[in-house]
Amino acid sequence: MQNRVETQREDGGMASESIARLEQVTKTYRMGPVLVEALSCVNLDFKAGEYVSIMGPSGCGKSTLLNLLGCLDRPTSGAYFLGTEDVSHLSDDDLSEIRGSRLGFIFQSYNLVQQLTVVENIEVPLYYQGVRADLSRQRASELAARVGLGDRLDHKPFELSGGQQQRVGIARALANDPLVILADEPTGNLDSRSGAEILHLFDELHGQGKTLIMVTHDDDVARRSQRVIRLRDGRVESDVYN
Repeated sequence: MQNRVETQREDGGMASESIARLEQVTKTYRMGPVLVEALSCVNLDFKAGEYVSIMGPSGCGKSTLLNLLGCLDRPTSGAYFLGTEDVSHLSDDDLSEIRGSRLGFIFQSYNLVQQLTVVENIEVPLYYQGVRADLSRQRASELAARVGLGDRLDHKPFELSGGQQQRVGIARALANDPLVILADEPTGNLDSRSGAEILHLFDELHGQGKTLIMVTHDDDVARRSQRVIRLRDGRVESDVYN
């Protein structure tokens, strides 16, 4: 039996074209002699421009799902389409190229390079894409200004607050103009005020047509999104539009 949970928009209409789609995806890990099924027959379709929250208890498969969507791992069975391309069985090199050119990542712990400045951290994805140095610096400076850090270009991460570091992370995720932005508990390490500022930035990105998929444990955070998917025991328990 397929684990397909039907979704319906509040206005009864259909969303735009599919930008990421999982078909009968199962992910199994081996822990010694034991096989652990982290995801089981998952069917999900993400539309361009959607703002999605993924929720569920610890161990339900949230991180595994985000890793698959981010091409950091492959499904054990089933298919994952990014746009129109099935990326389920691509090589490590091909997956790395996709991560660098089509996906943007935002992490709970920011994952900034401590030795680099704000503008240099934002430039990292552009460096790996081979963007010319002057164009890379211009793009990174514009993005820093866009997230409110235009006056902090030469600061190192340790000179910034947590909220400011996460803003750098968001700017870095936007550097390659990704198809999808994937965020893992993006406000988890922030105080309420800084968290609210980051969520306001997410609202702006959604309003500009960006596709955002976010893992969160916070119902208040999830309510800001357009759609909430809840996992339990590796399966989709519910999939509804706010």
